[in-house]
Amino acid sequence: MSSRDAGRQPKYQRIAAELRAAIEAGEYGPGERLPGENDLMAAHGVARMTARQALGVLQAEGIVEARKGAGVFVRDFKPIRRRGIERLAHAQWGEGRSVWEADAAGRELLVDSVEVSEEGAPEVIAGVLDLAEGEGEKVCVRRRRYTLDGKPVLLATSYLPAALVFGTPITQPDTGPGGLYARLAELGRKPVRFREEIRSRMPSADEAEQLALPSGVPVMLVARTAFDAEGAAVEVNEMVLDSSAYVLEYGFEA
Repeated sequence: MSSRDAGRQPKYQRIAAELRAAIEAGEYGPGERLPGENDLMAAHGVARMTARQALGVLQAEGIVEARKGAGVFVRDFKPIRRRGIERLAHAQWGEGRSVWEADAAGRELLVDSVEVSEEGAPEVIAGVLDLAEGEGEKVCVRRRRYTLDGKPVLLATSYLPAALVFGTPITQPDTGPGGLYARLAELGRKPVRFREEIRSRMPSADEAEQLALPSGVPVMLVARTAFDAEGAAVEVNEMVLDSSAYVLEYGFEA
């Protein structure tokens, strides 16, 4: 950015840019406190609202987080590299490993909340899973929250045909080695192809609370459908990711 363009920026954006550069240069390390509103007001000769807006920009970018009564701190969470293709390979779950282990990379990944129920299928889900009216359009719903290094990072809700998974470990909180894909394989409905759709938006109040998101941080939505060898959809998984906690990586041949 030229000096002319920088001069046209609002003051709060210039202050935010200086703080961002200082963080990137290591002047403020992970977990360290940034100058507060009073400090920024004195250093830059600006009003409190301008100082607050500058810090708000960095919070919205997920670079810093506000701690009530303590100030604004550089986030010390190392982003998760989600390798979208490798994690879903049969070599991962087919050998008894969870697909989520690929994301953890040796860090402590936990599922701290699991809810399993049988429910009426939402219209869109019933359409994807091709549920007939005679089947009552019932689905097994698995809702989980994942934490990494103690921080909530992901909410996942899986939908599977209730008639298909009835009486199997898929209807239990612990699905066993390899997770539900390994259990589907045992049922003769092994997933052989996946489709993922990705978009982003601001979180709902409930999502923000469950993921402990700082104000202004958006979420990424990943909707994954698993297909068996006959081309039938056997699972729909709707995931809500803390956008500041993830890097989505997809590697494939040209």
